[in-house]
Amino acid sequence: MGQAVAHFRADPAVRSVEWKTRGHDSAPGLHGALLAHGFVPADAESIMIGAAAALVANVPLPPGVWLRQVTGPADVRAVSAMQDVAFGDSVSEARADDLLRRLAAGDGTELWAAGHEGRIVSAGRLEPVAGADFAGIWGGATLAPWRGQGIYRALTAQRARSALQLGKTLIHSDSTEYSRPILERYGLVKVSTTTPYNWSREP
Repeated sequence: MGQAVAHFRADPAVRSVEWKTRGHDSAPGLHGALLAHGFVPADAESIMIGAAAALVANVPLPPGVWLRQVTGPADVRAVSAMQDVAFGDSVSEARADDLLRRLAAGDGTELWAAGHEGRIVSAGRLEPVAGADFAGIWGGATLAPWRGQGIYRALTAQRARSALQLGKTLIHSDSTEYSRPILERYGLVKVSTTTPYNWSREP
């Protein structure tokens, strides 16, 4: 653990690190080691798995809300900033840069967003898994005033459609307590838990 943190510290471009533990893994002492080296645990998330086809549905959007794939740098940065706000974080240019790198990697990752007029209000990624039938849905976030109106559900349905078009028949997701009940209603099953531990470089 000490060597890992030293590696992160040695690269000034690394401002923060997320280390995820899995509920089904046996790793005695890992929790204490992470705490001892400055990692802070967040809330546990549910690992969800299910059929992509089960998530496909025609979901009506609220009046004036649009949904589309996002590719341009300005829109990607707007999505990243919205996600930071939705998750209660400070807006981070570094996270936006990382998202742009992911989309430019050529691995099939897609970014989908919903907005109202010129403002993005919800978004999430689709990440196909190479050599497998799975695609992951990640980063789903909706601004608080827009929750409970079907927007996240519509984004999930669209990402599932896109997964099927890519030949991916299964979906996996690490879900917060906001998204877990939605995915469960459409057939995804909780198979384990995962806990994010976050490390940040001191000012």
